[in-house]
Amino acid sequence: MRASKLSSFLLPAFAFSSAPLTQKNRKREPVHWLLSIVPALLEIDNDDDDEDEDDNDAVAAERPNRSKLPDNSSLGPRPDPNRTRQSQSPWPTSTGSPACLAGTGTRDIITTSTRIGSATTADAPAPIAYKRVYCPEPVLPQYRSEHLESAIPAPEVTKIALKLRHLIELAVPCELDEDEITKAHSKIITTKVIKAAKEAGGSHYGSCVVFCLIVCKRWFKHQALVELWDADLHRVRAVACEVIAKQIIETEEDLQYLMHSVLLRRYSILIDGESTPPANVIEKAVDLHAVRVIGSSGYQKCISYLWKGWLVQDEDDPAVFVDYKDKTNPSFLVHMDPDRIRAPMYQNATQVLISLVYIGLYTAVINSVNAKGELDTAEVVLYIFTFGFICEEVTKFWKAGYHILGFWNAFNGVLYSFISLSLILRIIGLTHGESEEARRYYSELSYNFLAFSAPMIWSRLLLYLDSFRFFGAMLVVLKVMMKESIIFFALLAVLIIGFLQAFVGLDLADDLVADDILFIISAMANAIMQSPDFDGFDRFSPPFGIILYYCFTFIVMVVLLNILIALYNSAYEDIYDNANDEYLALFAQKTMQFVRAPDENVYIPPFNLIEMVVIALFWWMEKSKFERMSDIIMGILYSPVLVVAAVFETQSAAEIRSNRARGEEDDDTIEEWEQMMDQVDFESDGWNKVCMTAKTNLDTDPTIAEVQKLRSEVEELKKMLVDISKAVVASGDKAGKAPAADLIDLGEAAEGSSKKKKNKNKKGKKNKKDKQAAGDGQATGGSSSSDEE
Repeated sequence: MRASKLSSFLLPAFAFSSAPLTQKNRKREPVHWLLSIVPALLEIDNDDDDEDEDDNDAVAAERPNRSKLPDNSSLGPRPDPNRTRQSQSPWPTSTGSPACLAGTGTRDIITTSTRIGSATTADAPAPIAYKRVYCPEPVLPQYRSEHLESAIPAPEVTKIALKLRHLIELAVPCELDEDEITKAHSKIITTKVIKAAKEAGGSHYGSCVVFCLIVCKRWFKHQALVELWDADLHRVRAVACEVIAKQIIETEEDLQYLMHSVLLRRYSILIDGESTPPANVIEKAVDLHAVRVIGSSGYQKCISYLWKGWLVQDEDDPAVFVDYKDKTNPSFLVHMDPDRIRAPMYQNATQVLISLVYIGLYTAVINSVNAKGELDTAEVVLYIFTFGFICEEVTKFWKAGYHILGFWNAFNGVLYSFISLSLILRIIGLTHGESEEARRYYSELSYNFLAFSAPMIWSRLLLYLDSFRFFGAMLVVLKVMMKESIIFFALLAVLIIGFLQAFVGLDLADDLVADDILFIISAMANAIMQSPDFDGFDRFSPPFGIILYYCFTFIVMVVLLNILIALYNSAYEDIYDNANDEYLALFAQKTMQFVRAPDENVYIPPFNLIEMVVIALFWWMEKSKFERMSDIIMGILYSPVLVVAAVFETQSAAEIRSNRARGEEDDDTIEEWEQMMDQVDFESDGWNKVCMTAKTNLDTDPTIAEVQKLRSEVEELKKMLVDISKAVVASGDKAGKAPAADLIDLGEAAEGSSKKKKNKNKKGKKNKKDKQAAGDGQATGGSSSSDEE
């Protein structure tokens, strides 16, 4: 289906629905628009109906018969990444893969938590757990089904997720320190646990294990919010899900299977008896901010391939990603295909160039003030650019709703409002005569609003520079700090409202007129900015006014500002300790903003104005002709970027062919330490053996290793004693002595008999003493009786 970007201000009759996740990897040769602009234009007008029917039949014959494809239940452990499937799911595009956003050319502000889709079927109600905003019903016919399905049946995926949840609950039975889970050679997440997790999918459904682990992470995070008494336990289990998923990704050796089946294949689970919208691991990890999974080597390699446009979405089945077929083609003209502008890397570069041009236009306008108030060429172009950006923002909101709203949406909205207000004031001024004072007033006010927008114009450039590591890390820090400052501003707002009402009440009680409100607001703002003004508060019902102002100043300057500093410090430390993973997560999010909802015809603002005009005029045109015309228009608009892209891809094609000749991966680079590796052999010269004996075994603790060694030595000593005892018994039998079991048993028997003799001797001695004591008693008794006599 032709993708469109019509804004809400166009006529409803021209409304156009968008195709989801379409990456137009056509099965025809690329349009060499530089060599065939005129013939193509003539072909659009002069093609007869018979030729069109032949073309359509050829395209239909070229596409596979999807009804004959095997069922999902017969999927093996490594499904074919290029296999297309018949769409049976009644649900729209996957989580975070909105079909409604297919008409947007700029992906800079689409949030990762977007849950949208197209209109649902009448016989399938939406799941309760997934509230989505649907696009309006399409006015024009659709060319492609917008429904996606799970690569593995949703009940099977849910069962695997439950198996993994049970495994993690047993592996992490109690609250543990997070370092015990995440450290290398962990005693909690062992190789046995990782192997058991891999076996949860069996021999047929092993490709969805990583997806199920991320689903379990979401479950544990939700449970941590619901069950606060076990929140720490559930958070640790969520971390364990990430660690296991990362280990599975990094230990997978088959790169094609990893990218096409594990990371990019879409799966669903059952919620409320209904299948959720299919999603892949790449999207799920970005949505849940699973930085450990995002930071894994296999995940980043997949993101790199998507960023460069080496992995594209299939034209017939947008749920399937395929390799770019001309990746190794050294021809320059082949890479001049306008479809290559769809790659995230080239879209981002184009947006940066347009932003620089926008800043240049603004600089030219603000530095050449027209005293007469007339609009010059630079101002007209500046306002056209702004109108294109506004149309883009309106289109996003119209199609996706409030789900896409974020900080940059609000920022751009304020900026575009100031520039639009400047234009409106300029037009109002032009309605007056050239010599009138009103024209000069409105013209000056227009330039004031335009100059007021300068900081925001330059700050907007940061939106497109986050692909660079320095700017990306800085934006992550600022984002976290802004979130942490919400607590401060909430407390500050409550205090301001309370003290403002107190000061206004004192002013009214003084003279029954609230005529000092501006003074009160100004004094409170100065206190917030750490420059309090105590003059003037003596007249507010002394001494109440000055006491209240002292209290407000103390609370704001001493208490709240220190709280804000502590929050900023904590946020900075958290990001600094994990800066690399946070940047990789930001880069993955930016890549997915381009990949999730690409256009068939990408018109980046302000070129979206041209697209709206073209669609409004040629909406009736057949698809094949419209696509040819769009290719020609995009080729002309993006010709500077396409030339640079073709040069870059020609060089990368030569590098890829060289890497494949050496048996390496496509993106491999030869580093300094690898240049002479083919001239050394550590096995033959014995160096590898020396290194193996010298290395430290990190799998076991040194103390435990020593205890195990001591235990083995004790066992050997005991065995030697048994052998000696048997030898002694054998020699005793030959000498005619009484047989005995062994030396150890004889020793024990002798020791027992000696103990018995000692006990008897002790008892005999004790009896003698008792008898002697009794005799002495009788003698003393006799003597006493004789004395009495």
